[in-house]
Amino acid sequence: MSQSKLTDRFGRTVNYVRLSVTDRCDFRCVYCMAEEMTFLPRQQVLTLEEIARVAKTFVSLGTEKIRLTGGEPLVRKDILELVREIGTYGLRDFAMTTNGSQLPTMAEPLHKAGLKRLNISLDSLDPEKFANITRTGKLSRVLDGIDAAKEAGFKGIKLNTVVMKGGNDHEVPDLIEFARRKNVDITFIEEMPLGEISEHDRGQSLCSSDEVRSIIRRHHELNPTPEDSGGPARYYRMPDSTIKVGFISPHSHNFCSTCNRVRVTVEGRLLLCLGNEHSVDLRRVLRGHPVTDDKLRQTIIDSMDLKPERHHFSSNGDVQILRFMNMTGG
Repeated sequence: MSQSKLTDRFGRTVNYVRLSVTDRCDFRCVYCMAEEMTFLPRQQVLTLEEIARVAKTFVSLGTEKIRLTGGEPLVRKDILELVREIGTYGLRDFAMTTNGSQLPTMAEPLHKAGLKRLNISLDSLDPEKFANITRTGKLSRVLDGIDAAKEAGFKGIKLNTVVMKGGNDHEVPDLIEFARRKNVDITFIEEMPLGEISEHDRGQSLCSSDEVRSIIRRHHELNPTPEDSGGPARYYRMPDSTIKVGFISPHSHNFCSTCNRVRVTVEGRLLLCLGNEHSVDLRRVLRGHPVTDDKLRQTIIDSMDLKPERHHFSSNGDVQILRFMNMTGG
């Protein structure tokens, strides 16, 4: 019998795939990559056609949600063609994570191409601090991008904020007020120890989700809600606002028991867990079997046996995973 859904050894159904379309980015965020990065040679990067083959094969195996990530997905040439293609696959949820810098011109075409939701990274509302965190980014451009996404008709817009103690934790109330004013959801994320960085001590800068919640509760009542986006966030609502406030807590509240997702890097490595190095080379299969996707489908099914039960991030700043976040996809 043909398998129509992916299940791992621990009984978890995998129905959510994050596809990285590029390792390149127009920002150099301090928690994501080094200031001087070496990017992948073009021949090592999956073509848009190969990415579409991977996406379609996952959909045939029960995937209901696909998120396009990077680097910054909107710096990939002809990205709209890929969005249009995947937009025809009948997904329950089709999203993209972006830094927002290209949205002033790209939001409307993306919406027309079939993209349903946007996650926009926003770590500071202070232009100088924003420039320091992103190294190359302009806050005004991202704010314009958020407005463009709303004007384009995106109903699902969520801001993502990586909270760093002593860095931007004091901005949590302002970010909440901004999200309320713009009527967009916001999720606060504990920094993950991916890639060697020198700008700050991750052990000292870790700001737990509990700490962020306590900061917010000085200003607003937060009530847990059972709503589920199909990802790792836990959501709360405020009585006087329609927005959701999410928390992603890889350190303080391990979410592995409900993990339903895998990632495919831009070089075609299927990562079974963000916090482990378990992976399978899909590029070799794609290029070795260019006509039919039968081998690709079986490779994905077999890979489920490699998916670990959980990740083991330490909170003392140690780097357990040497690849940077831009290699993995957000």
